[in-house]
Amino acid sequence: MNVEQLSEREGQHARRFEYDDRTEIVADLGVGVEGNVDVLDDAVIVVTEEGEQLELDVPETGAEAFIKNGVLTIELEAEA
Repeated sequence: MNVEQLSEREGQHARRFEYDDRTEIVADLGVGVEGNVDVLDDAVIVVTEEGEQLELDVPETGAEAFIKNGVLTIELEAEA
């Protein structure tokens, strides 16, 4: 799944922000949606409290991800 596919999901909006030192992908998963997020090599896996699972491909350059107040944020290091 990529950013475009994530933003096509019902009620979700995703944006990509490019900075000099990183790229951020920010997705609104919905009001009150919480869950767990893990980064595994080249994938970010999100499991919501309702049991829904999302998997996003990311480059292996280093990624961090977290969910707060229903907003998923994925930070990717800039490629050297």
